[in-house]
Amino acid sequence: MPPEDDHVRHVPVLGKEAVEQLAPRDGGVYIDATFGAGGYSRAILKISGTRVIGIDRDRSAIAGGFDLVDSSNGRLTLVEDRFSNLEDICKAQGISKADGVVMDVGVSSMQLDQSERGFSFRLNGPLDMRMASSGPTAADVVAHASETDLANIIYIFGEERHSRAVARAIVAARREAPITTTRALADIVSRVVRSKPNEIHPATRTFQALRIFVNEELDELHAALVAAERMLKPGGRLVVVSFHSLEDRIVKNFLNERGKRGGGSRHLPETEQSAPSFEILTKRPIVAGDGEVASNPRARSAKLRAAQRTDAPSLSETASFDWPQLADVMRGA
Repeated sequence: MPPEDDHVRHVPVLGKEAVEQLAPRDGGVYIDATFGAGGYSRAILKISGTRVIGIDRDRSAIAGGFDLVDSSNGRLTLVEDRFSNLEDICKAQGISKADGVVMDVGVSSMQLDQSERGFSFRLNGPLDMRMASSGPTAADVVAHASETDLANIIYIFGEERHSRAVARAIVAARREAPITTTRALADIVSRVVRSKPNEIHPATRTFQALRIFVNEELDELHAALVAAERMLKPGGRLVVVSFHSLEDRIVKNFLNERGKRGGGSRHLPETEQSAPSFEILTKRPIVAGDGEVASNPRARSAKLRAAQRTDAPSLSETASFDWPQLADVMRGA
């Protein structure tokens, strides 16, 4: 993806549709759970009297939003943290309930375009992939995870059908020399995964898997959805834009379970019979139009789902996931 100018960076994928579904109003309090370049926050703040809590675990994103804070006349507060902590963040700001929560899930174009962040195989750089500045890097996972764990990570989070071959190749290569750069890893994967012309790069799914795993993105997403359910007041709206099937599946299942009685999914625990806590506003996900896809190829895979909070109590649950956990794989590393 070519570098984007500042105007494009400030316009999130499906940004207009997301704000329309959020329906911000004068006096409302809104949580921009993935602040990024500030596109959602900027649009919400155009409505007189709104207040926004912007959250991002990426320090550079927070620093990039200081000008918007200065021009917001005290209506925008930025917090460097995981969006799964949005409930505690808001309570620390004296906010007990919100009128809306909006999330743009996954890696941003800004992060992809920074070679030093190590998200993309297009740009050679350190094999990092962390959205924050702490915790294990992708290089740490590649260096220390067992072959079985690597295969599971790449298969589950990357949906790569050649995951076992990729894991074997990584383990064989790291015996010869540490794998510390994006190019080195991409070359290793390309030797065992073949692609035809016009198909995605052979390393795409492996890089996606490692990024999701290093940042615990799916666990974070589910925790953030649960926190949003608790934070939203009756009539408050939840809007989520996701970019691949794993994310969208979690959002879809979460809303389906809370938009009807009972239910369950392969990844999330079955809920008890209870009154629906959400009314689903998007029976089918909203997708980008041809014009937006033409100007931003990343929009091709975007799906927007929205729901409105009812006055039913939030569901209490302890999530139990059947995918590898970062702490377990890296224990003893």
